[in-house]
Amino acid sequence: MPNLPVIVVTHVPDASVATRIARALIDERLAACVNIGAPVESIYHWQGRTETVHEIPLAAKTRATLVPEVEAAIVRLHPYDIPDIVAIPVVDGHAPYFAWIDAETRAAEGSGPTLA
Repeated sequence: MPNLPVIVVTHVPDASVATRIARALIDERLAACVNIGAPVESIYHWQGRTETVHEIPLAAKTRATLVPEVEAAIVRLHPYDIPDIVAIPVVDGHAPYFAWIDAETRAAEGSGPTLA
């Protein structure tokens, strides 16, 4: 996986879980920034039923090489049996911002060169 910026998105049940996951990703230098969004209403199928709940969205700015570690951290801290974790590639953007993401996240084991 190239060492390019990605946004990892997940949803959590409440603000305390959102803060715990966001701080862990930042403290472990797995993300340069985590946005905690306003509550959203989610409607989905789960165990044969249609569920409607309010959730808090998280968007973590990181590097593609760190996605497996970001996913592992979210799974470790998330209360859901199967949390939604989606990595969205960033195809273009402000180069200095990408360099900041690179500088503020740690290199993954075995990763190649970082963005300059």
